[in-house]
Amino acid sequence: MSSRSPPAYRLLRDPAGIIATGFGSGLAPRAPGTVGTAAALLPWLALRELPLWGYLLALALAFALGVWAANRVIAKIRIEDPGLVVWDEFVGLWITLIAAPPGWPWMLAGFVLFRVFDIAKPWPVSWADGNIKGGFGAMFDDALAGMYALAVMQGLVWWLA
Repeated sequence: MSSRSPPAYRLLRDPAGIIATGFGSGLAPRAPGTVGTAAALLPWLALRELPLWGYLLALALAFALGVWAANRVIAKIRIEDPGLVVWDEFVGLWITLIAAPPGWPWMLAGFVLFRVFDIAKPWPVSWADGNIKGGFGAMFDDALAGMYALAVMQGLVWWLA
């Protein structure tokens, strides 16, 4: 990258920027949250093979890593919860898909449910989004949206499977 590259792309020189932007998926010119959520499906294909305890441990580590990375990016660009930070979408989707049955219809259902709850921001997601700042705030509201989507997803699994 040249020294004249846009500031957002300079984030990719820093490991925190690479993580926070979801390996660059958050730099998509349109709908970075949706692009980031779609990008999160690829690592999820490996995560789903873990035993539940391993999945939950990886999820906790990914959340902590996201708090660190988002804090660094927020401090660097001085924008609170910027759209290019999409690691929170990764973690939110992974929460949604914790106990998803195998098959692409369930993967698609989890994707759609998470996006709906992330965009609609029902309470307390909206409260967390507006009141909790920094890297933790950026990560926490999507974790809550993921929990809502997980609950609906498991209701669908119970009803349909």
